Amino acid sequence: MRTIDADELTQMKVMKLLYYVQGTCLAVYGHRAFTDDMLAAPSGPIIERVQLQYGQRQRIVGDLSQDVVAQRDAAGITDSSEMGQVLLAVWRTFGDMSTVQLDKQTRQERPWQETPSGQAIDVDRLTTYFKAEVVQL
Repeated sequence: MRTIDADELTQMKVMKLLYYVQGTCLAVYGHRAFTDDMLAAPSGPIIERVQLQYGQRQRIVGDLSQDVVAQRDAAGITDSSEMGQVLLAVWRTFGDMSTVQLDKQTRQERPWQETPSGQAIDVDRLTTYFKAEVVQL
């Protein structure tokens, strides 16, 4: 966000973008981007840890502290790393979409539609869907 002068993100938009990060990483590299399950909620895919960490706050990013930047650097996330490429691709594809647009789009996709409310979205289902419908290999 800092390098491309992006607007602040809402909690819901972050969770929708993380859905695309997870699916893209699974489809392209064959592994998860993060270990948390994505749950099918009435509002689309969500991640409980994001909700727990930020509670009722709508805006969650604000100014990135040096600690956050240091954590990213320590994790080896660079523009040329696998994760850096996934993050950049997702941001370029979906970053300009509003929270409402992302919410609507994710709820029209099979992984969410085929998962009972409150249940984890199956990783294999997500991988298969992203390979066939989202990622252009």
